[in-house]
Amino acid sequence: FQALLDAAAAARTAAARGEDPGVMTMFPETAEQAAALGGEHGVEGFEYYCTPRGEHERSAKFLAWESIDRMALHDAFHAVPLIGPRPILQIIGERAVTSWMAVEAHQRATGPKEIHWIKGASHVDLYDKRQYIDPAVDKLTDYFTTHLGTTS
Repeated sequence: FQALLDAAAAARTAAARGEDPGVMTMFPETAEQAAALGGEHGVEGFEYYCTPRGEHERSAKFLAWESIDRMALHDAFHAVPLIGPRPILQIIGERAVTSWMAVEAHQRATGPKEIHWIKGASHVDLYDKRQYIDPAVDKLTDYFTTHLGTTS
C-alpha cells in the first residue's frame, strides 16, 4: 500500500509540473502481465473482468492516481457498528485476497454476526462459479430465515 501512495505522490508531482501523471493500471493487456502485477489474484481478476466471462465495454481497466489518495483516506468500516442490531452474515472465499476486510468488518459489528467461509473459493470465484455460489445461497437462506423469520 505504501508503494501505491508513493506512486500517487509521484503522479501529483508530475501533474504539478504540467506532465502527464499517467494512470494506475488494474487490468493490463494480458494474463501474463496481470500475473506480474498481482500474482494469482491479478490473473483471476483479469480472467473475469477482461474476458467474455465478465467483461463490459465500459468497465474501467485503470484508476486515476488521485483515486489512490481518496481510497487511502476512506474508512469503509467506520459505520459498521451502526448496522446492529440487524444480523450480518459475511460469506467469504477462503482464498479471497479481500478476506481481511470481512474480518475487520466482523470485528466492528455489534449485532448478531457470522462469517461463513467457502472452502477453496477465491473472491472472484463467488461471482459466477456454481460450486461456490450454491453453498453460499444455501447459507444465506438458512441464516436469514433464522434471523429474520418470515413476514406475515
